[in-house]
Amino acid sequence: QVQLVESGGGLVQAGDSLRLSCAASGRTVSTNAMGWFRQAPEKEREFVAAISWSGGNTYYADAVKGRFTISRDNAKNTVDLQMDSLKPEDTAVYYCARHSIFYSTYDITQRTMYAYWGQGTQVTVSS
Repeated sequence: QVQLVESGGGLVQAGDSLRLSCAASGRTVSTNAMGWFRQAPEKEREFVAAISWSGGNTYYADAVKGRFTISRDNAKNTVDLQMDSLKPEDTAVYYCARHSIFYSTYDITQRTMYAYWGQGTQVTVSS
């Protein structure tokens, strides 16, 4: 089993920055791609960013490209999401997740490819 715990959410103003962190325990996540997703009220959970198991490849939703940066530290079993130039439309609960397949980036933007999820952290951006 893998346990994922997100932290770093909060209430900020438009234009501010936040850094989310996801800490994994139980089993290593260094063998799997990791992703961040978000879910706003009454909306479906959507892809935000993902990173390959080595950290060599990153993927972003168009809505956050150029503003968000995903990174990982396999030695610490953590995955971070640096969020800059935040907008009110970024308001959501943010979840980290581990890709289901070892050493794979197959369908990395699809939430159905992720087997383990954290409990989420709330990000609220005021205008």
